[in-house]
Amino acid sequence: MANLIKLEIVTPDRNLLSEEVEYVGAPGVQGEFGVMPNHIPFLSALSIGSLFYKKDGKKFYVFVSGGFAEVNPTKVTVMAEVAEKADEISVERARKAREKAEQRMVKQKEEIDHARARAAMARAMHRVKCRESAVSAGTCSV
Repeated sequence: MANLIKLEIVTPDRNLLSEEVEYVGAPGVQGEFGVMPNHIPFLSALSIGSLFYKKDGKKFYVFVSGGFAEVNPTKVTVMAEVAEKADEISVERARKAREKAEQRMVKQKEEIDHARARAAMARAMHRVKCRESAVSAGTCSV
């Protein structure tokens, strides 16, 4: 067990994951970071993107949007605003959300919040990317 680290992912709605894993890769706001057992403690804000973890030599993906990761030598706790396992992501829903965000950005009205539209587009694109990564890794079916 010395070569495993506990990964817990929680959102305001649910406890998404609690697993003993070999490695965690996460999208920090200052760039991606990786964690293995016995890592030095730190805290990082999370960006929109794909978190992945290795278990039994396989990569598993989770979409995260905002939040924090707390790392210590034996545990990584991810407290995310939004988190979805790759096999829970509806690619069709994500594509529709991206199209809606693109349409909102194209509108030239002053009342349109471009930052909000860009964030919605980024979330949709990263959901699709997360799902595609899991499919190509063989840890999620089409």
